[in-house]
Amino acid sequence: MPFAQLVIGPPGSGKSTYCNGMQQFLSAIGRKCSVVNLDPANDYTSYPCALDIRSLVTLEEIMADEELGPNGGVLYALEELEANVEWLQKGLEGLGEDYVLFDCPGQVELFTHHSSLRNIFFRIQKLGYRLVALHLTDSYCLTLPSLYVSTLLLSLRSMLQLDLPHLNVLTKIDKIASYGPLPFDLEFYTEAQDLGDITPHLQGENPIMRHPKFEGLNNAVIELVEDFGLVAFETLAVEDKKSMMTLLQAIDRAGGYAFGGAEGANDTVWQVAVRDGLRGMSVRDVQERWIDRKEEFDEMERREMEEEAARAREAMDDVDEKAEEGDDDDLEEMRRGVPDCGIKVVRRP
Repeated sequence: MPFAQLVIGPPGSGKSTYCNGMQQFLSAIGRKCSVVNLDPANDYTSYPCALDIRSLVTLEEIMADEELGPNGGVLYALEELEANVEWLQKGLEGLGEDYVLFDCPGQVELFTHHSSLRNIFFRIQKLGYRLVALHLTDSYCLTLPSLYVSTLLLSLRSMLQLDLPHLNVLTKIDKIASYGPLPFDLEFYTEAQDLGDITPHLQGENPIMRHPKFEGLNNAVIELVEDFGLVAFETLAVEDKKSMMTLLQAIDRAGGYAFGGAEGANDTVWQVAVRDGLRGMSVRDVQERWIDRKEEFDEMERREMEEEAARAREAMDDVDEKAEEGDDDDLEEMRRGVPDCGIKVVRRP
């Protein structure tokens, strides 16, 4: 039974960067992984692409032939893929039991109310794939209360639309300290509870929010999100190994991979560690690492990298020295000449 991640999110949230990083991470821990590009506007991928929608249809062709703009062209392309989903199914069959990452387009209407992407996902499910939707959002949204509330609403709508195991992820968390102090701890934003506490900050962001009309609207949106009780967030710093491992553990639990993957008894140490719950980062760990003590941790990691590089250089020097000693021994042996074996060779005149 193959497993897959459906990577969605608005433009600039880091979907392609995530697919590239996760593909490398999975390969490093011994989990065979392939990436499928479903974005017809993505004419350059930083990862090796197992399947690319642009071999079926390109955004440039659609815009020229159908006289559509970029957004309309992407919607048309996904409708074209839905109509020719057999092309995708055939390509996926060729990937066997590979763990698959689907890099999806960034138009939010595709995963909030347009049906094509959802229908494609359901067809993939029928092939036996265990799917997890991964909704990425730039952590910059935490800096403004209005952006955060909008993100909550978008995340909730996506979860209801796709109707799949779903994780919301705040990306670029390693940059959050550079945006200035937040009014709440990170746990407030990731848990998305007691959201009424954010109302005064909404009013402070813009005087117009103090009007009773907007106050009522904000309260209604907050109550809606709290009543569903579905939205929460994971965090991610894509270049940090421990952050990637923590997120992968959450994904594996959501999709069922944690209860036994296709590799079975052939799992590597890393796979067993990730599956069996090697301790990752709690939200308080993330707060400490990337917000409260970021500079201190950065300096510690810099020193560790320098020490590791120094050890690597020393190991290389030892290898070179041993190689040189071996060469000297060979030269000395050649100088000694061939030993006398007692046989005298007489040349005929």
